[in-house]
Amino acid sequence: MDEHEQPTTYDVHAVQSKWRAVWDELEPFRAGSAAPGPDGQPAEKRYALTMFPYPSGDLHMGHAEVTALHDVIARYWWQKGYDVLNPMGWDSFGLPAENAAFRNDEHPATYTYANIATQLDSFRNYAISFDWSRRFNTSDPEYYRWTQWLFLKFRERGLAYRKNSPVNWCPHDQTVLANEQVVDGRCERCGAEVTKRELTQWYFKITDYAQELLDGLDELEATWPARVVTAQRNWIGRSEGAHVTFEIAGHDPVTVFTTRPDTLYGATFMVVAADAPLAASLVTDEQRPALEAYLDEVRKASDIDRLATDRPKSGVPLGVTATNPVNGEQLPVWASDYVLADYGTGAIMAVPAHDQRDLDFAKAFDLPVRMVVDTGEDDPAATYVATTGDGTYVNSGPLDGLRDKAAGIRTIIERLEADGSGTGTVNFRLRDWLLSRQRYWGCPIPIVHCEKDGEVAVPEDQLPVLLPELRGADLKPQGVSPLAAATDWVEVECPTCGGPATRDSDTMDTFVDSSWYFLRYCSPQYTDGPFDVEAVRQWMPADIYVGGVEHAVLHLLYARFFTKVLRDMGMLDFSEPFAAQLNQGQVINEGKKMSKSLGNGVQLGSQLEEFGVDAVRLTLVFAGPPEDDIDWADVSPGGSLRFLQRAWRLSGDVTSEPGVDVGTGDVALRRVTARTVHDADELLASFRFNVVVARVMELVNATRKAIDSGCGPADPAVREAVEAVAVLLSLVAPYTAEEMWSRLGHEPTVARAGWPSVDPALLVTESVTAVVQVKGKVKARLEVSPDVSAADLEALALTDEAVVRAIEGQQVRRVIVREPNLVNIVV
Repeated sequence: MDEHEQPTTYDVHAVQSKWRAVWDELEPFRAGSAAPGPDGQPAEKRYALTMFPYPSGDLHMGHAEVTALHDVIARYWWQKGYDVLNPMGWDSFGLPAENAAFRNDEHPATYTYANIATQLDSFRNYAISFDWSRRFNTSDPEYYRWTQWLFLKFRERGLAYRKNSPVNWCPHDQTVLANEQVVDGRCERCGAEVTKRELTQWYFKITDYAQELLDGLDELEATWPARVVTAQRNWIGRSEGAHVTFEIAGHDPVTVFTTRPDTLYGATFMVVAADAPLAASLVTDEQRPALEAYLDEVRKASDIDRLATDRPKSGVPLGVTATNPVNGEQLPVWASDYVLADYGTGAIMAVPAHDQRDLDFAKAFDLPVRMVVDTGEDDPAATYVATTGDGTYVNSGPLDGLRDKAAGIRTIIERLEADGSGTGTVNFRLRDWLLSRQRYWGCPIPIVHCEKDGEVAVPEDQLPVLLPELRGADLKPQGVSPLAAATDWVEVECPTCGGPATRDSDTMDTFVDSSWYFLRYCSPQYTDGPFDVEAVRQWMPADIYVGGVEHAVLHLLYARFFTKVLRDMGMLDFSEPFAAQLNQGQVINEGKKMSKSLGNGVQLGSQLEEFGVDAVRLTLVFAGPPEDDIDWADVSPGGSLRFLQRAWRLSGDVTSEPGVDVGTGDVALRRVTARTVHDADELLASFRFNVVVARVMELVNATRKAIDSGCGPADPAVREAVEAVAVLLSLVAPYTAEEMWSRLGHEPTVARAGWPSVDPALLVTESVTAVVQVKGKVKARLEVSPDVSAADLEALALTDEAVVRAIEGQQVRRVIVREPNLVNIVV
């Protein structure tokens, strides 16, 4: 075929090979490459961020969906003239690599970096507009050097500390888990049932920022998904109440937190978390064997199980009593598993009449029940159904007869504060972030332990603390980190005294790595700190963050915490890292999550081979709103491919030259083009990507109809329409769009062609179609002026012949007018 002769068939894979090579050479998406604006000023910057992947294998349907949706935004911003930072890297530390390396007798880095190479090639083939010059991996020493540096800076500020406490323990992965990593009592990673274990661990003091993390959600409500904001609010869990002090003979006073100090007169016993140190300190010698036997059972249950409302209540008495500060009553003190050691003070005052779990416990052990708020319901002592509503105080001393709960709470707090037995306070559900992990493939904690000097920070000029070379059996979990057995690595000199010391053998939770990576993208080659402060000031906060809702609490909360600490360190001048967020749904099949066991998995590679990259991307974007799940059984990548072929054929039909005066073209087609481009602008801003695709399909059909009905391929309006199709398709189907752009006589790349201009005059609608319904069925369509009044539209509808026939003999009860588009006649 002559080099100037247009191909007659659309070869998907040939087009992909052709343009990938061109893009690899041109690198059109390097941040900082946008042309200055019309005023000569640098282009406005936009930061498009997607949650970076874990390199567990090749890309799957989930990767395909999230990056396709994300790319629509990034490419749209490039077309609008913004300077776009759209980076990608890998969250490359973590358990899967270590477990795979153990099974295959290799180093985790071998597994990890091989998968990264595979994913990198797949991402390039998938044509996402990433700036590959900025990529990095969290397991690169050049990166984790600064993770260690940040840990030490947090420690200097009192935000990293070590303590002994009961922790969540995964017996399969042989490591501790943060509370957020336990889902329904099981390890979020492997699904094993989680138990409790006493260990000395490192924590970040995220609770110091609890109130600010909560307050920050107020400004994010407008731009973050509602379910993410709600999830974070619930996890932080702010509650107002009081700390109340109970005297216990022979022991230090015990303080409990309660949101309802006004119900103190209804307290009939106290409950201490069985696994809290407080229980062990209070128990009498006679009751100690019973407590220890009970603890053996408690340690087998997860926190989720312990808090379940339908779980039978169990416990043991500790053999002591506490004095109720408002009435002097002696309350028996029990130990139970339905109170958690790390909530509040690990102890509660039990008011069984008005708390169902307390009432269930009272029923199980025949403890007193006293109603102190009369809600008009039956007495809980008789029904064993707790009443939790508002009502009139009874059996409550000075509160008797009062109906104002706020006044009741205020009165009791004032009395407690006057007596020195309590104070008003705020409590949070949020616990400090447990970051130690007893595994190898993670960022080493830059601390050495010396008998003389205690915990000693590794000097900054000795960072990074590199991982030793372990592989195979040496990686096997033993209940402690595999690093503990690496004698040559563990045994070091103390940086302070020069004496013998040992390295901390735990590694950091991988969520530490991902809590600041978005800052590193702004200056990935920077060597004088974790990031260039000025570069971050130019790009951050990220304008959009695209990723799964499964990170609503974990990653997003930690990233917000890091941002606030770095701000307080003077390294950032903003408080929230992500200005807006978009969650994508899941790709499912036949109504269910894809899995090997169900046999309903869909391999991304096979879909790309059969239909091509553009058809898969188009299918994922067109399937519905981004947040909705996509059932692959209900969509048609084959149909997407056929549409792309129709669009491609249009580019071969255009015979006018580039730069032709489109003002002389067919007005009707020009109106369709102008309206499509104008509406796409608004739809993209509200993430209605699927509707944009639908409008492009309509424009393709309108253009084909115009060509076939006499407008002709030489009409300038046809070129204008097809060029608009190419630019709009470049957001979703970049290979097809680039091929169309070339066939239209332009140099690459269409991705930087610029958003099509629209003549405002073409947007002025001369008439609109008003639909007239009778009894919910369409009976007429009227061509009316866009500014028709409601009265005139109603009159036109009621005099239309088809409408008159439809309502003949029936009484018109109501006419609903939504000018200029709808008249609904109720008869």
